[in-house]
Order: sequence, then C-alpha cells, then structure tokens
Amino acid sequence: MKTTELKKGFQDGKYEELLRDIYIDESVLDYQKERYIKAIESFEELFGEKEVEIYSAPGRSEIGGNHTDHQLGRVLAASINLDAIAIVAKKENGVVLKSEGYPMINVSLADLLPKKEEEGTSEGLIRGVAAKLKEEGYEIGGFEAYVTSDVLNGAGMSSSAAFEVLTGNILSGLYNEGKVSPVLIAQAGQYAENVFFGKPCGLMDQMASSVGNLIFIDFADVKNPVIKKVNVNFEDFDHSLCIIDTKGSHADLTDEYAAIPEEMKKVAAYFGKEVLHQIDKNEFYIHIPEIRKVAGDRAVLRAMHWFEETDRVIDQVNALEKEDFEGFKSLIKASGDSSFKYLQNVYSVKNLSRQEMAVGLAFSDVILKGRGVSRVHGGGFAGTIQAFVPNDIVDIYKKNMEDIFGQDACHVLKIRKYGGMKVL
Repeated sequence: MKTTELKKGFQDGKYEELLRDIYIDESVLDYQKERYIKAIESFEELFGEKEVEIYSAPGRSEIGGNHTDHQLGRVLAASINLDAIAIVAKKENGVVLKSEGYPMINVSLADLLPKKEEEGTSEGLIRGVAAKLKEEGYEIGGFEAYVTSDVLNGAGMSSSAAFEVLTGNILSGLYNEGKVSPVLIAQAGQYAENVFFGKPCGLMDQMASSVGNLIFIDFADVKNPVIKKVNVNFEDFDHSLCIIDTKGSHADLTDEYAAIPEEMKKVAAYFGKEVLHQIDKNEFYIHIPEIRKVAGDRAVLRAMHWFEETDRVIDQVNALEKEDFEGFKSLIKASGDSSFKYLQNVYSVKNLSRQEMAVGLAFSDVILKGRGVSRVHGGGFAGTIQAFVPNDIVDIYKKNMEDIFGQDACHVLKIRKYGGMKVL
C-alpha cells in the first residue's frame, strides 16, 4: 500500500480497531495513531512516497525464571503493549535503516560474516539475523525502513530482542511469504546477539517477543523448546503489571551479566557437564562442599537459585491456572528474594553506593504493605523492577515511585496477544 494511502487510513480512523486489537489499552489509541502517522511521514521524508508494509515487534516482561534460560531451564514470560514498529519498502541491494534518534545505517548483505567493528551495533544485529535465516535455507534481501520504538532502551523490556524480532519478521514477510516460524526468528535473534553483537544471552527475550502472549517455555531441548500459552489475564484478579525504571546505568555491566552463566557453568563442569539442566538437583546439593572449593561460594549460591527458580516456574503456572493469584504472588516474592540473596543481581559490586533497584524494591514493600509484590526484572544489576499492584492503589503506587525515580518511571502495562507481526 502507498504511504499516502496508509497515512490517510490512520487519519480517518480506518485502523482504529486494528490498533485496539494490538495495544489493548483504550487510553493509548490516540497516541498510537499519531505515532504511526509520524512514522509514515518520517519514512516519506527519507525515502519518498512508496509501496510499504508495516511490521511490529513487542518488548517483553519476564514473569518467572530469572536467569534460567541460558542453563536450559524454564521461564514464564509475556509480550507487552510497548513495541518497535517499522515502515518498510523492498530494496534490491542491502539494508538502509533509520531508527528514530539514531544515525542512518547501511548494511550490505553480500557479506554475512561477523565483523569486530559491528559488535554492540544495530548493523551487527541485522547482519546476524540475516545470516541465520539464510543458513536455515530462507531467502534474504534488501529493504529500506524507518523504525521507531517505545520499548525502553536498557530498561529490562529487551529493546534489542524487539529489534531482532522486527528484523526477522521483515525478512520473513518481504522474502518468505511470512513463513519463517516465530521460534526460528527468536533463535536467529539470539544467534545475532551472541555471535554478531557480542553479548551472551539466553533465548527468553527473543522468544517472548517473537511468540507473544503469556507463555511458559521449557528450554530443555533448546532447538525445539516446549511452548505453552497460559490463558490468564492479570486484570481478572484486579491487579496490574507495573514495570519501574529505576534509572540505573547499564554501562560497564557486561562482565557482571556474563559472570552469571559462567559461574553456573563452573558448577556444571564439576559434574563434567555444560549447563545446570544436565545436573541432578539432589546430586548438586550432596556435592556442595566439594563444589565450593572448585567453583566458589557465589557460583554455588547462583546454582541454588537456578535449581529452585526453574522449578518455581512450574508452580507459578499451576497457581495461575488454578486461579490462585495469592499463591502466585507469594511465588513472585520468593523469586525476587532468591534473585536478591542467591543470584545476587540487584546491584553491582562495582559501585555499592548506587543501589537504585534495591531502593525501588524496599520502597515497594513500604507502599504495597503485603497487598502486592515486587521483584527484580530482567538481567538485573541496574534498570527495572516488576510489581503486581492491586488496581485500587495503582495510581498511588505509580505516583510514589515516580516521586523517587522521576516522571514516567512507572509503566502500567498490558499483556499483548501478538508477538512479532506484519501489521499492514
């Protein structure tokens, strides 16, 4: 469809039901309409009036399974109603992409090998996703795109995974009739982030963004993970999902993140295995005295977190399916306590005077008074916390958290039913 025709459709309200279906929250529909119109206009300014398609990929919220995925454990995760969108036109050679607020980038797809100079860049992610899809036998090709995202960068909602999934869906839609599976798109995103971007990560972020909805994932067979939709709406229990950006800096934290899987793998190596999933839980506990000598105490504590957390995910799913929301909240609290005490990813030991997430968790306890719960969200060390807040005190909770962390720090979110998708 031509950009002018698309823009007129949004202006005339033609796509209001579509936006309501994707973003759920009635209060954001006007914002989303204007956002799409502005994105189309920005594309036109850069590339002219053309036949285009629109793609979307959501951010994610980890509900359960903190740092379990990279050891082939279980997670409970959801796509949320914040996303990256792209206005896209097919192009013969290479990728020309402009993300709002960033310089234009050009990526030749003639060379699909990792490049040292592209580590930590969007160019690396695009090249990596394309390389994986081609390796798996799919067609790839060029495109020009304007991208805008309201998935907060560095705020634990996984903006990088949304970008990877967005790229995978564009290549699937433009060159493969939309037939690349959401699981493969997620795997291509993880491959790009690990090999081309240079960041060790599991598969949860990409899978939650790509598949969508509230899902249970078991990564025991990482090439064919078990995925199960959990049919629960938190609002049915008069609670809202809140994500609070505590504004901590992620600078210089890559080694902190990397140390978690490295130390867990040290424990697995004691048994001659690669990851904790391959170890019997009882055998681990029996051998803790010897493991401490080989891997150190923090590695032991982090492994303890993993064994209990991956089992806890099953309990969370069972509680939700039984509509036992109070039981579910107690499991969320147990997850948060384990992350704080055993996984130890609430603050960085590099700068002990900066403990924004710990302050947010402590203040949440004061505000919620046991009626709601909060926990570390995502990778940790800096960034966001998650809270399940009774609806009658959401406004109070939001105001109090923003008094501490600033305007728009607290996001009241909805679970989106779609993962990566072609919008129009």
